[in-house]
Amino acid sequence: MSNPTFDFNAVHARLTDWVVLQLPSAQNITLSALKRPGAGISNETYFFDLKWTQHREVFEKHLVVRWPPTGFAAFPRHAYDMGQQFRLLKSLADTAVPVPPVLWMEEDASVIGLPFYVMEKVEGWVPGDFPPYHIAGPLFEANEEDRAKIWWSAIDTMAHIHSVDWEKAGLDFLGVPNDGNTFMERQIALYEEVFRLNGESMPAILSNTRDWLLRHSFAPKRLGLCWGDARLGNLLIRDHKVAAVLDWEMACLGDTESDLGWFAHIDWATSAGRSKGAFPRMSGLPDMAATMAHYAEVSGREVENLHYYEVFATWRMAILFTRIEQDASYLARSGNAKGFITWTHFEKLQRLLGF
Repeated sequence: MSNPTFDFNAVHARLTDWVVLQLPSAQNITLSALKRPGAGISNETYFFDLKWTQHREVFEKHLVVRWPPTGFAAFPRHAYDMGQQFRLLKSLADTAVPVPPVLWMEEDASVIGLPFYVMEKVEGWVPGDFPPYHIAGPLFEANEEDRAKIWWSAIDTMAHIHSVDWEKAGLDFLGVPNDGNTFMERQIALYEEVFRLNGESMPAILSNTRDWLLRHSFAPKRLGLCWGDARLGNLLIRDHKVAAVLDWEMACLGDTESDLGWFAHIDWATSAGRSKGAFPRMSGLPDMAATMAHYAEVSGREVENLHYYEVFATWRMAILFTRIEQDASYLARSGNAKGFITWTHFEKLQRLLGF
């Protein structure tokens, strides 16, 4: 989330000077004003247009710059590793996973005040979260046949992500789980760290779920690239198919079925699971049974642990919601009291685990 006191004029001037250094043979370099496409709890994202001349020819690119939150942060600051995200996107450029082409990385925070990277803007639209794609936006306005095409493209894309040869792609920098239950132990430790930022005692439903997750953890049959934030709202769509996969902040190596649990849970959380103004899931989208069957067919891997990873996804999101509720500006904007956006997740955990 952004800090309202952040000096964008100064950043624009410094970014312009920096881009000049990246294009030593160019002249008449200009950057348009930075425009933010939306808000969220991940990196801050801004669009700008870059124009320059070279050998008497005029060039223009539509670009994106990303840096960590300048204001309230849901995750610990070390989780916003811009260099790692840039390296991952660069590594995925030679795979079947559609990602935006990355251009430049700057890890020296003194340049604009934060580390950042620049990538090309991919044309398309994103199924929205505010308002949710179930009730508004291009997906809602599409006919049921086109809705299904987009959904299946999302599942096919997730299968491509999970099929990446992470060793060949050199993705070991994401951290290779040693063996056994290391993947889930690391994941649970991360979200416990997130919750500790609240400075409060963990509610019993969350601590009991954590214990259940640890008690029932298991060694994945295979390790693969996990997107980490697998949802329609992190996809750029063009011509009824995925044009680019966005937001890799939570990517890791682990059990790829965890992405399926998150994907299923987010779809619920943006419709029937909303704490205010819940509504039925959009018609025309395949149900989760058909979705998992399709994933198994295109990936060649049966989905065996969806229940476990949906419990994990519900717990993860509940913890992230407790963090968002620590943001005074969010409470002021939304008019919500603490606990309001978490209660449906607590109820779902009780249903899933019989607590």
